[in-house]
Amino acid sequence: MTSPARRRTRPAGPSRTAVTGAHRPAPWVRTRLRTAPWAALLTAVLALALVFLAAAFPRALDRGTDAALRDFLHDRGTLETSLLATSAPPRDREESAADLEAVTAELLAHTGAGFSVASSGPVFGARAVERRGLTNPGLDRPDGRSLPTLDLLYLDGFAEHTTLVAGSWPSGATPDGPIPIAVSRAAAETIGIRLGDVLGDGSGPAEQARVVGLYTVTDSADPYWSDLACTGRACLERLLTDPTVRHWHTAGVVGGDHLRALAAWGHQARDFWRLPVDTDALRADRLAEVRHDVAAYLTGPTATQLIAATGRPDLSTTSRLPGHLDRAVARQAAVAPLALVGPAAVAGIAAVVLAVATALTTERRGAELRLLRARGGSGPGVLLRLCGEGAATVFPAAVAATALALWLLPTPRWTAAVAAALVTTLLALLAVPLRAALPPKHSHPGKAARRGRLIAELAVLALTTAAVAGVRRRGAAPPADGPDLLLVAAPLLVALATALVLARLLPALAGALARTAVRSPGVVGFLGLARAARGSDGRRPSTLPLLALVLAVTTAGFGASVLDGVGLARQRAARLAVGADASVAAPTGRTLPPDFGPAAAALQGVTAATPVRLESEAFLLEGVPGVGAGVDPHATQVTLVVAEPQAYARIARTVGVGTFDPAVLAAPAGPVAGAPAVPALFSAGLARHLGPGGHRLRLPSGGEVLAVRAGTVDATPALPGATRPFIVLPTPAATAVLPELDRATDWFAVGRVDEPGLAHLVGKLSPSVLADLDAPPPPPGPTASAALVGNDPDALRSGYVTRTSAAVTADLANDPLQHAAGRLFRHAVTAAGALALLAVLLTLLRAAPDRAALLARLRTMGLRSRQGLALILAETLPLTLTAAAGGALAALAAVALLGPAFDLSTLVGVPAPVGLRPAAGQLLLPAAALAALTTLAVLAEALTGGRRRLATHLRVGDRP
Repeated sequence: MTSPARRRTRPAGPSRTAVTGAHRPAPWVRTRLRTAPWAALLTAVLALALVFLAAAFPRALDRGTDAALRDFLHDRGTLETSLLATSAPPRDREESAADLEAVTAELLAHTGAGFSVASSGPVFGARAVERRGLTNPGLDRPDGRSLPTLDLLYLDGFAEHTTLVAGSWPSGATPDGPIPIAVSRAAAETIGIRLGDVLGDGSGPAEQARVVGLYTVTDSADPYWSDLACTGRACLERLLTDPTVRHWHTAGVVGGDHLRALAAWGHQARDFWRLPVDTDALRADRLAEVRHDVAAYLTGPTATQLIAATGRPDLSTTSRLPGHLDRAVARQAAVAPLALVGPAAVAGIAAVVLAVATALTTERRGAELRLLRARGGSGPGVLLRLCGEGAATVFPAAVAATALALWLLPTPRWTAAVAAALVTTLLALLAVPLRAALPPKHSHPGKAARRGRLIAELAVLALTTAAVAGVRRRGAAPPADGPDLLLVAAPLLVALATALVLARLLPALAGALARTAVRSPGVVGFLGLARAARGSDGRRPSTLPLLALVLAVTTAGFGASVLDGVGLARQRAARLAVGADASVAAPTGRTLPPDFGPAAAALQGVTAATPVRLESEAFLLEGVPGVGAGVDPHATQVTLVVAEPQAYARIARTVGVGTFDPAVLAAPAGPVAGAPAVPALFSAGLARHLGPGGHRLRLPSGGEVLAVRAGTVDATPALPGATRPFIVLPTPAATAVLPELDRATDWFAVGRVDEPGLAHLVGKLSPSVLADLDAPPPPPGPTASAALVGNDPDALRSGYVTRTSAAVTADLANDPLQHAAGRLFRHAVTAAGALALLAVLLTLLRAAPDRAALLARLRTMGLRSRQGLALILAETLPLTLTAAAGGALAALAAVALLGPAFDLSTLVGVPAPVGLRPAAGQLLLPAAALAALTTLAVLAEALTGGRRRLATHLRVGDRP
């Protein structure tokens, strides 16, 4: 027999449970993250994107405004952004260079906290108030009679910015002898000054100057020479009342021990200090502080302190910097609506995305949370667990996003970025717990809920109406008040109101389409439209994705309309400045060659062109009180414009100024009192003072033309911004009476003119082929008209002036502030579009279980995969198309209602008409693009999400 098995007995002792205590459950957060890793990852990615956008937009805005401010002030130049202080030398003692340095130290010590002096340092010295003519024989006189002039000054640090090439630096006291000076070698060679010459106007020895040294400027582009150009070279100056009077002018430099000689040379002396402000250190957000400190330095408390500290009662400081700062503030205020409307829209759409994602999460976890409460979990306990779960995913992503934004977009200011990131982080963290704490929504909301929604929608409509009315009534806010937040919020309120109205109309519209689809064969269209009308859960369709799409489309359309309006206004301003799309002007006193007009008109892209004769010295032999400036009371000076009527009328229509019917100039005027007459267009101001009949015009050559008024115009393209009265004559009739009018001085054309070809034609012209006018040629030397044909050197040598509207437009568009605002707006529109697509996709994911179960059941009845895809499109297209059309209409309404409040002059760069005009292309393109992208996203989601097994959605007892 076998013995029974021996039972193993466990030795007595405490159990493991007794030793270790009660069973400890696994940590909640770790369990949740392991159970749903993809959900946790998507939550972290969404938090990363939203927090990064929240932190990045303030940084990008700061960087753009700071860079634009620096570029704007740099373009003004060092002299325009410097503080210029002047004072008379002390009268009770002899001044020395040390006295100037002591005043400089006081000036630097009192610079405010808002601004500082540039690293190049101050420039200071003393200057003779009056210059002296040099009577030395052998000096060059450009006009043969005017004496060259010499100015004397002392400059601190002069030797550090120059190189001595001959002689020595002036030094040593010569109480009874000539003043030792140094002049630039370039000026000496131009004027004819030699080393050792004694210069003066024949006065006593103490009022003469001996040239003891010659120097060259080390770097003429150094800010040190900003207002000292004639110190490094000789300047050719003209008399304003008589341009034919020309003389050379330069400056001589004395040593620091000869300051008293400056008063003897110029009858009195004046000390000066130039303090260049460090524009690189200025910040756009501190302009108010800078303006206050600069104003105090010029005429406020700081100026009083400087007078007391330096002991100079007449110390005064001037600067053009305050005016430039005021203009910078105005520019920032003008750009603010464009720069801020995009980020504001992104914030609204991000809130929509967060709300949709929160609803999706709470609905997917509703059963789990109800089970926790049923098993004894307290409400606060469940909320704390949700907060801990969110902190594990949201906090690391938020910290990484904030750090990334601070690193990628460096700027001195970080408060706004960190605050925006912190607010976004808290919203992302608390969204799910707060949504879970709310009571569940019922399939059919009660009367109180419907009434509350109606009241909220009416409040939004009332607020939108008030905002639009306020903007239209008062226009844009003054620049001193900062960004016009009402103007920024008004387009977004229009979009919000439009989305709420569409949310009310969409179910009825989709329901009507569904009823129409009942009569068509097949069930796909009806089912899709029916689900679009009542929502996937049997309730009203969600308003959130519609709101996101409408906001994105409205923002893109409105901003694009602003940019398009700026571009059109700039193009019009450029055409007005040029008088056409391209113009060529001959040098003063010359005409264009006869073959130039036909050759230029044959260039590619020219649609209309005409040579024009401009005669500014013509006289109307009738006295017109208050108009013109004749040589006697019986003559009025006018500008004569002679052009081919057909081409010139087309140019006027294209430019948009001085339009007229060419037939009025083509019809013969007929003789007046037996003399041949020419039909003419008179400027409106001149025509009001003239009677009927013929009017005699006399040219400088003595020739006369009898002009008969055929019409009036307010302006004419060939004379942009003209203030003098003018008369337009047709070339054929005018040249038949006076042949000399056939020689054109200018050429105008419209169209996409071939600029390189035009530059080549002008470059081939030279003074040897110029046709002379009857007036004598200008004296030799630099011409009054500067040549400008791109960068063509031959054209520059020819002396012609060529201008194109494209070049002027490009010059106006070279605005860093507008570039920064436009770049920020485009980035914001891209982010808004991406977030709107994300909101639509999250809404599709929210309804995916119901849709997948429906498709699975329909497939058991014979529904094909292609029909299932059509059903999904039929369900989502009403929302997409309604949002696209509604967004375009909202953008159109925003432009039409708010456009009159926009003053585009600051953005354009020159005065421009106030207001915006709707542009169909700019409104339809964003709507069509976002609708197409949304449809593609829906197709992608349907194709990827539909690949599931049929049995998954048909198990008995499972809820879809």
